[in-house]
Amino acid sequence: MEPCQIRHINRENVTKAREVIPESEEIQGLAEMFKALGDPTRLKIVTALVAVELCVCDLSAVCGLSESAISHQLRILRNLRIVKYRREGKIVYYRLDDDHVESLVRQSLAHIFEEDHSQDNIRSVSEGSL
Repeated sequence: MEPCQIRHINRENVTKAREVIPESEEIQGLAEMFKALGDPTRLKIVTALVAVELCVCDLSAVCGLSESAISHQLRILRNLRIVKYRREGKIVYYRLDDDHVESLVRQSLAHIFEEDHSQDNIRSVSEGSL
């Protein structure tokens, strides 16, 4: 990356940029969410939940991990309000907490597929299938 040849600060642009940066607590929460999504296992879980709600047994089969390992990851995701659950009798089903999480995952996948120049993959993500 090339440094500036002349040191000149555009005060108007700096002011605009500072105005959109959230408060420290919000930045910390955002960093924790991205950190959680930076773990491959948790990202597999979240990506699977974009398609359909699943119980721990199903997620275990999808991810190829023990139910205990899946439960541990789900606890982290629940604490960050990335996933939520509902109980149906003795079975607990997990789903994404809200549309924002789904949108974040879909947009991230579209971005990755865009980098790969794979138009078919972009189309399937934007059309709702993974």
